[in-house]
Amino acid sequence: MKLVVQVKLLPTSQQAEALEVTLRSCNEAANWLAAEAFTRQVTSRAGLQALAYADLRARGLSAQPALHVLRKVADAYAALKAQAKAGGLGKPGSKRYATATSYPIRFRTEAAQPFDDRCLSWRFDTTTVSIWTTGGRLRNVAFAGHPGHLELLARYRRGESDLLRRNGRWYLIATCEIPEDEQNNRPDGFIGVDLGIVNIATTSTGQRHSGRFLNRRREQDRKLRAKLQRKGTKSAKRRAKKRAGREARRARDINHKISKCIVAEAQRTGRGIALEDLGGIRERARLKKPQRVALHTWAFHQLGRFIAYKAKRAGVPVVYVDPACTSRECSRCHYIDTRNRPSQAVFACRSCGFVEHADLNASHNIASRGWWMWVCGVRSVAPARTLVA
Repeated sequence: MKLVVQVKLLPTSQQAEALEVTLRSCNEAANWLAAEAFTRQVTSRAGLQALAYADLRARGLSAQPALHVLRKVADAYAALKAQAKAGGLGKPGSKRYATATSYPIRFRTEAAQPFDDRCLSWRFDTTTVSIWTTGGRLRNVAFAGHPGHLELLARYRRGESDLLRRNGRWYLIATCEIPEDEQNNRPDGFIGVDLGIVNIATTSTGQRHSGRFLNRRREQDRKLRAKLQRKGTKSAKRRAKKRAGREARRARDINHKISKCIVAEAQRTGRGIALEDLGGIRERARLKKPQRVALHTWAFHQLGRFIAYKAKRAGVPVVYVDPACTSRECSRCHYIDTRNRPSQAVFACRSCGFVEHADLNASHNIASRGWWMWVCGVRSVAPARTLVA
């Protein structure tokens, strides 16, 4: 399986200046080529190479960086065409469709630039890299990262590495091809995982990952963001930019920890994992405005993806079940009634009298559905999500 690993570069001031000039030059060349491709309606790799390779070399790019710029532009136009064909840009003739297709593609000054092994070499014994720049080869650029990530890079790195600058910091992003453990085709049952807002994840084994602290922090962030937007001064915008992404990073970190805990338990007990297919939940849910804000800003899909790829790496089977009525169905007698849920935290069956925490009851239903799906031959493939125009 493929895993993306990010490390932080620690360049000196002179090295950072050389990297900045290189990244700016590559993206300026990509913007020029994108405009030429749009004007001449040539977007294939072969067509762009015949059209502009010599011009890119004349702009100060070496052979391999010039080819990477060509491929970056061609891939961007291919992705745009695929998105338009799938309906992701709306109907042809709509304002959104026209805005996306009526102008050349633009690349940010600090957008990622790929480097192959001819332009970038890693030295893990000294934790440095040697990288091509427009001013010549830059050697002994230090980098740092999590020890586990560095070990993965040293053993399994494959293909190109992307250089980018984000919020004034330099990063290298590389792809690792990691061998997967043999999948457990005879799981001893399934762990059902109920995702929510009050409790981020509740498992059928009794683990409950509370979201109370996180939700309180997210509410504080929303209030501060709204306050800064209302103020609108330069200092307020500067502060808002500095805090941008902090909430997303916090949520991503928590999702990683929760998914790691769930997968570790499933692997240790020889069970699979059953998740709800939450595709389209934002369109289906009918909630009050404060609840909509909490639902639409939490990364349920991200948590599901983290569980799925960690489970795949560990050889743990994953199935996706229909989420309909999991919170209203009794896990003992399977009686379904809206009155079974008198409050957010309490489940009380109107038929058999069974009482349980609502999220735990739902996780038992998910685990049961996951087991029956596995018995019926359904494997760990999430239903495809279609794009609606």
